[in-house]
Amino acid sequence: MFLSTVNDLPNIVDRAYAVPVTHPEPAPRPETAADGGAPPRPQSLMLSFFGIHVLGTDTALSSASVIDAFARVEVGEDAVRSTLTRMVGRGLLERHRRGRRTYFSLTDRAAAVLADGERRIWRTGAVNRAWDGSWTLVGFSLPESWRRERHDLRSRLVWAGFGPIQSGLWAAPGRIDVAPLVADLGLGDRIRAFHGEAAAPTEAGRLLRTAFDTDAIAAGYRAFLARWGDGPAPAEARDDLGRQLLLHTDWLDLVRRDPHLPAEHLPEEWPAERAEGLFRELAARYEPEATRIAGEILDRWQPAEERPGG
Repeated sequence: MFLSTVNDLPNIVDRAYAVPVTHPEPAPRPETAADGGAPPRPQSLMLSFFGIHVLGTDTALSSASVIDAFARVEVGEDAVRSTLTRMVGRGLLERHRRGRRTYFSLTDRAAAVLADGERRIWRTGAVNRAWDGSWTLVGFSLPESWRRERHDLRSRLVWAGFGPIQSGLWAAPGRIDVAPLVADLGLGDRIRAFHGEAAAPTEAGRLLRTAFDTDAIAAGYRAFLARWGDGPAPAEARDDLGRQLLLHTDWLDLVRRDPHLPAEHLPEEWPAERAEGLFRELAARYEPEATRIAGEILDRWQPAEERPGG
């Protein structure tokens, strides 16, 4: 059960954030607030919101209080209700009826996604200074007709920090356990994995630039610095609760796009560290007032109260 949930994370995030899985000629990125474009999609906001206010609490939130909270980032009632319904249909939220009120809690699948995002944000960090020079290589050959299988495999590889270096061959810095990543795809011996080090004439920095669009990753961090740096907070946030939600959603969008590349092979003035410092500073600034507002407006209920023995 746990293995199935973990292996489904890339597909859940793919639907929530529209993860691009083609490279080195990717499709244009969808506009997000971190890019200086449109605000984040409602489902990405919803995942962040439940991650901040529900993850680890065993509680559910009433739809009315979620609507109240999302009004602070200019997301209307209809959009909130439709997003909640879609996320129930996708197995990310569970709906509960209590009298005339409707509450929503996280499913195990969504909790696993959010726990992984929390780990990436607060423990992994944005800069990799501990690379030991090793690589993990994954080679695969799938029939042209296996489009869904190819998409699922690529989504999982992107999520795990891999990038393509040539047709059917992907690489990631560090030692990654590939077996559990692909265990339930049913691809058998069509996938081969290796651990090793680069040898001449292959140069690690050039290999990174081949496999990963470092310019696009850096541009995302610079856009974050421009959006959240000196000056007023984004206008679509009414208060610190809204600012907290937009900040965390923007940062998670960046973190999930960054394969945590070795710092020694990145360009000088790599912006990830400055952006991470700004995120942590603002997160600490917004947290006290956001917590106070959330305590006033969020209608919480513990579904366990209605279970036998609850």
